[in-house]
Amino acid sequence: MTTATLTRYEIDVEDVEYLRHGNEPLLARIYQPRGTGPFPIVIDLHGGAWCNKDRTSDAGTDEPLAKSGVVVVSLDFRMPPVAGYPASMVDINFAIRWCKTRATELHGRPDRVGILGVSSGGHQAMLTALRPNDPRYAALPLPGKAVDATVRCAILCWPVIDPLGRYQYARTMQSGAHKKQADNWLRCHDQYWQGGEAAMTEGNPTLALERGEKVQMPPVLYLQGTADVAHPLPNRERFIANYRKAGGRVELHLFEGMGEAFITNDPTSPAARSAIDKIIEFVHREIPA
Repeated sequence: MTTATLTRYEIDVEDVEYLRHGNEPLLARIYQPRGTGPFPIVIDLHGGAWCNKDRTSDAGTDEPLAKSGVVVVSLDFRMPPVAGYPASMVDINFAIRWCKTRATELHGRPDRVGILGVSSGGHQAMLTALRPNDPRYAALPLPGKAVDATVRCAILCWPVIDPLGRYQYARTMQSGAHKKQADNWLRCHDQYWQGGEAAMTEGNPTLALERGEKVQMPPVLYLQGTADVAHPLPNRERFIANYRKAGGRVELHLFEGMGEAFITNDPTSPAARSAIDKIIEFVHREIPA
């Protein structure tokens, strides 16, 4: 099965305001297949170390996913310097509920929603999936029918799955060949995690599992390149071991010789096309129409 064989739909792309803080609107880019559906809905969270990029960053993944028959809703959310953790989690939680209340007009169903995240967005996606009813994240009321932010599955593309672990790892990199990258990671960590290492510990999918938190555990697709220096292998292995130990299901796919952001950087490369195929297969399997 390839993206070519799964390209069944023409799509329309539209930016819609889903939330406003004061005078500042937050936009969602909606990739809408043409057809009556019902289509699965996937919320996409961009990366950028919690501080950079926007809803347009994952177009190379979002477009083929939408053409396979999935409504993709790619979000802007609050970032530093506007706000740090947990403001983005509040926006994301609201957006999931917003999509569920509009599922019919999106030609989807409110019980057929998944989440996808890239790098820091992968962290936010997994934390959202684990804690859909956290009162801090669900703090913004949504008029209309009561819905929650539970998701059917989570797709993680090279996630910062252990923010504290990555922060400590970046410190060790400051004197080596990746000093410039490490300095940037640390700066972004400090801007987003304004509560410091205590906040990185609390808002941490891996450590939440180790603490024995009562969490939701949807199926997870985990994608990463073997040459990724930004997202340490021990962090990945620790999370997957904890998730499986707690009874969750993780499907891991590694891409030989690929660094971080290999889909984002060149979505037409063979590795990226293979990864996108796996995302498409996973979504249609876990969120059947």
